Amino acid sequence: MSTKSSPRAPQRPRTASPNRRERATDLRAAGSAATPTFKPIHTRRTFEEICERIREQLALGVLKPGDKLPAERELAQQLGVSRNVLREALRSLEMAGVLRLQKGVKGGAFIQQGDTRRMNEVMRDMLSLGTISVRELSEARVHVLDLVVQLACANARRTDLDALEANIERTELATKEGRLLDRVECSREFYKLLAASTGNKVIAMIVDSVTEIHMRFVYAKVASSGVAMARLAEKRRQFLAALSERDVALASRLLRSHLESVQRMLEQDPGAMSLHVALADVQPGLRR
Repeated sequence: MSTKSSPRAPQRPRTASPNRRERATDLRAAGSAATPTFKPIHTRRTFEEICERIREQLALGVLKPGDKLPAERELAQQLGVSRNVLREALRSLEMAGVLRLQKGVKGGAFIQQGDTRRMNEVMRDMLSLGTISVRELSEARVHVLDLVVQLACANARRTDLDALEANIERTELATKEGRLLDRVECSREFYKLLAASTGNKVIAMIVDSVTEIHMRFVYAKVASSGVAMARLAEKRRQFLAALSERDVALASRLLRSHLESVQRMLEQDPGAMSLHVALADVQPGLRR
């Protein structure tokens, strides 16, 4: 009894797979002199690995601000490293604002609260290195503050508005008494309070960092010339009234108009907008 075999599909000719040996043969056949390239091997230094381990504990919530790390000897034993290498890692984390190293009987390595001043230093370093320009900084500040006004109109609480009002009163008093540099410090605080009223900590950090540098320009201008913006307290009150009414369009227009006026004042004196001014070690404190 015979059975019919099912018809087979015609087989396609097999093509050679482009494996490494064949590719190498092709290169040799072509007579090309191939130059081997190797990716660099990145080996982490021990202290960097220690920093990463501590940061992992922070990310997991095992370590929190205020917590104290184990004693140096114990921590070195847990990590299997020398105390010298551990000290290098702890100093690195201290410079990064993660740890606070305290000497004495009650000393040790403590987890820090978040410090926004680190962002200010990064911004200044970027200016110093030429990564960003003063013009870019000023432009970014205007656009970021537009967003701040929108969020503040939506999220500002009564306590935020009261804090801004108290700041305006200090500004008015400083103006009447001719304390123009103190008035500059009031302006620095005003933008800090306004940014905080958004309820967004990331935006507040950005505003603080760009304002910190921008106010250096204003401080230098006022200190050198004795010239300051006219009717500042009045303009602040108009803005606060619009903010209290949750009028985004009016509040944005008023603030942008003021920022443009300040920029024009600074641009009249090119020296006031120099990189040297932005990077100068000026840390005036608010005197009330």
